[in-house]
Amino acid sequence: MIRINLLGKSKPKSRRSAMATTAIEFESGGSPNSSNAMAAIIVLAITVGSIWWYQTQLNNQALEIKKQMDAAQREAQQLAQTKARFEQRQAVRDEYEQRVKIIDSLRASQSGPVDLLTTVSATVNNTDEVWLVAMSDAGNNVNVEGTALSSNAVANLMTNLMKTGYFKTVEIKEAYQDEAEKKLQAFNFSLICEKLPPNAAGKKS
Repeated sequence: MIRINLLGKSKPKSRRSAMATTAIEFESGGSPNSSNAMAAIIVLAITVGSIWWYQTQLNNQALEIKKQMDAAQREAQQLAQTKARFEQRQAVRDEYEQRVKIIDSLRASQSGPVDLLTTVSATVNNTDEVWLVAMSDAGNNVNVEGTALSSNAVANLMTNLMKTGYFKTVEIKEAYQDEAEKKLQAFNFSLICEKLPPNAAGKKS
C-alpha cells in the first residue's frame, strides 16, 4: 500500500543516517586548528631532518679530518725515525772521518821531515857543481851545508830549493873559498831554508 504524507512533515531519519551526515559535515568543514597542527608537524619534521643531515655531514667531516690527522701523525713518526737513523749514520761517518784525519795527520807528521830531507838531498844532487856536506832539521828551518865550484852553482841550488814548494825563503848564511882545495876553485856555503806551513808545503811548483 502506498502512503502519502499530507501534513508535509519530514520523516525522521534513522540513527545510522544521522551519524553518516555528521561524519560528512566534520570531514568537509573541519577545524582550522587541525590544519595548523599538521603544518607545524611537517615543518618540525623537515627541521629535524635538516638538523640530522647537517649533523651527519659534520660527523663525516670530523671522521675524515681525524683520519687525515692520524695519517699525518704516522708520517711524522716515520720521518722522525728516518731522521734519527740518518743522524746516527751521519755521526758514525763523522767519527770515521775524524779518525782518518787523525791517522793521516800522524802519518804526515812522521813522514814529513823524512820527505823534506829527502827532497833537499835530491835537489842538491841534481844541481850541477854542488855537493852536500851536511843537513839538519832545525824546526822552522832546514840548514844545508855544502861545497860548490862557483857562486852561480850556489845560486842555482837556492833557486831549485825554492821550486820544491817546501820553503818560504832560502837565504845564504855564509860562503867562503875552501883553502884545502888547491887544484879546484871551490866554495863552502851554508844555507838557511825557512819552511812553509804544513798545509801550504808542496803546493808550489
